[in-house]
Amino acid sequence: MTVVAIDGPAGAGKSTVARAVADALGFTYLDTGAMYRAVALAATERGVPAASIAASLKIEPSERVLLDGRDVTDEIRTPEVSEVASQVAADPGVRAAIASEQRRLLARGDWVAEGRDIGTVVAPDAELKVFLTADAAERARRRADELGVDVATVLAEQTIRDERDRTRAHSPLVPADGAVVIDTTAMTLHEVVEEIAALARHGPG
Repeated sequence: MTVVAIDGPAGAGKSTVARAVADALGFTYLDTGAMYRAVALAATERGVPAASIAASLKIEPSERVLLDGRDVTDEIRTPEVSEVASQVAADPGVRAAIASEQRRLLARGDWVAEGRDIGTVVAPDAELKVFLTADAAERARRRADELGVDVATVLAEQTIRDERDRTRAHSPLVPADGAVVIDTTAMTLHEVVEEIAALARHGPG
């Protein structure tokens, strides 16, 4: 069993990079952020606190994200759900339930898992821990391109979300001990994937 943990702030390229690294290594990709987004969507739709339903939801984060058997892949990527997901992720009850499910999934097989606390909380013993980052303006530009929305709006929301992620009491966004920090601002996707895949195969150095 091998786990590659990729953490970092929104817009650093975690999801795209993690998928590509998983393909390069022949591992399974785990989009942990999709799990929080699915909880946020369910809580919003049902009008109930996220912590009250997080442990009971059946979330299957694969190429298509299923929530209790329903495909919510597109619904969880809207800016509205993104904002709620950031708030939901600060709830210790939600984080505990999601982290427990993530550990269960990662306990078997070879995985590339990305999120904001994989290397620090969910899989601190991961064979490789990577912290992806990038200039705030570049992260906002990438996110805006992905969503087809205004860069200034994304940057404003991103600033709030970054601060919330960094300062929350439970599982704040920080590089894990022993993590390799990679600034992707001036790197191509291919360069980032090649660097992480090489680290996974051969280790640092």
